[in-house]
Amino acid sequence: MSEIIGMVGMSHSPFATMLPPPDEAAPGGQFLAAVRRVAAAAAALAPDALVVIGPDHFHANFYDAMPPFVLGVEQAEGFGDFGSRSGALPVASALAWAVHEGLSRDGFDITLSYALTVDHGIVQGYEMVCGHAGVPLVPLVINAAAPPLPPMPRCVALGRSLGEAIRAADAGRVLIVASGGLSHWLPSNDPRDASVPAERRAAVIHGRRDVRAFAAAREPGVRALAGDPGTQVNAAWDAWFLKQMVTADLDPVTSLGDEGLQERAGSGGHEIRTWLIGLAAVGRPLAWTSYEPVPEWITGMGIGTTFEVA
Repeated sequence: MSEIIGMVGMSHSPFATMLPPPDEAAPGGQFLAAVRRVAAAAAALAPDALVVIGPDHFHANFYDAMPPFVLGVEQAEGFGDFGSRSGALPVASALAWAVHEGLSRDGFDITLSYALTVDHGIVQGYEMVCGHAGVPLVPLVINAAAPPLPPMPRCVALGRSLGEAIRAADAGRVLIVASGGLSHWLPSNDPRDASVPAERRAAVIHGRRDVRAFAAAREPGVRALAGDPGTQVNAAWDAWFLKQMVTADLDPVTSLGDEGLQERAGSGGHEIRTWLIGLAAVGRPLAWTSYEPVPEWITGMGIGTTFEVA
């Protein structure tokens, strides 16, 4: 039997690797300082494997086929977007197959990948927590980029099943990492949205044909957003959401529905699905470690938030 030894929830941002703050006093510095504390705590817990839950940002999944959940079971490779780690990642394959078996038994039709590409949505959380130590991971990619999104109650149910599957496996000490931003507003990726430029629409549908070219064309545009004063976060909503995590009361969050969530937390707020899955898997409240309300395009960091199991 395996033991879930804890959970870490944290934000990710392209600018965490492209433009890291020079010191703790700079915007984003508080977040990275908290990351170092969490990494030290994770090292003390000595996990045998990580389950890393995160989104993809149109580096592996496109609208030629957009799965709600993808599980890597054999090989995983970092895409290397925005300065994040590229190349092979160690996969805890036996645990991944045990997770697949448990989720399938509970009625979840999980897309499998024997050769999964993951971007900073998975890689940053893994690297920040204990990637440097080479601990093997099970990557679980959640579609949080654009509709059709997996319903939040379905994500909570998947998280509960995930926790049961991990505990039933023979994988030793397992740490869960949920990587996703809280409130932030991003341009639409929905092909049905008339405001989406034709070039962008074609890229999110057909980007798989030449992924590297698509990413190379997109990255300078993201870099150019640094310093944009028109970006926003909703710190009051973030505080409310984090309180729900501390009390492990997810019903008020899931009852918002997609429209209510997007109204309060923006299109980027859909990434909280990773947190919902992680919390449901550990099945107990979390301790709030750090929150820094930093709009990512303004400061180069993104909303810095970290959690660990109490």
